[in-house]
Amino acid sequence: MDPGARQSHWDGVHAAREEEALTWFEALPAPSLAVIGRSLEPGGGGAIIDIGGGTSRLADSLLERGYGPLTVLDISPAAIEASRARLGPKAGSVTWIPADITRWRPEAQWAFWHDRAVFHFLTESEDRAAYVAAMTMALRPGGHALIATFADDGPETCSGLPVRRYSPKMLFAEIDARAPGAFDFVDGQHHVHKTPKGNRQNFQLSLLRRRGAVGK
Repeated sequence: MDPGARQSHWDGVHAAREEEALTWFEALPAPSLAVIGRSLEPGGGGAIIDIGGGTSRLADSLLERGYGPLTVLDISPAAIEASRARLGPKAGSVTWIPADITRWRPEAQWAFWHDRAVFHFLTESEDRAAYVAAMTMALRPGGHALIATFADDGPETCSGLPVRRYSPKMLFAEIDARAPGAFDFVDGQHHVHKTPKGNRQNFQLSLLRRRGAVGK
């Protein structure tokens, strides 16, 4: 799918339903908050970027807990505007980036990269390579990346699109193949997400640590 079609698809997904009816909706993103809390101290100045943050409530929760600076990147301008409206005056505390992660090149570095369910939509090899290249450039040495995808026994499609499913071992192998030696595997866990309709979706959450220069 080309970038223009990808953006149109996700604008349409967000326009079709209320935020609380989207399958990935979490009133409180507890699994992500728990992992971030083990990696960064609130108020410590560790910069966080949320990839595919869209209408996620993660930004709300991080701001309430004193984390920041905070950046949210999403391919859908419609999703970003919805979050800005929900946050109101607090939206000014977030840097918003409307961009396709496979075409984006970071101009800064962050302490924590968060991705809940973007990477599994990248079914083309070149898109996964571009994602890993961006993540490698965006994370400072010693920084962490949390990548959540459908587990290897999770759904095969989402929002009308095919996905690639992973176990933590498979996820790290994919990342390491794209950026050899750039990351260490820290932890992997299983999570069952319940959709607003009560369906169960199996996820894996992998925490990686950015090493120094690639190969060191």
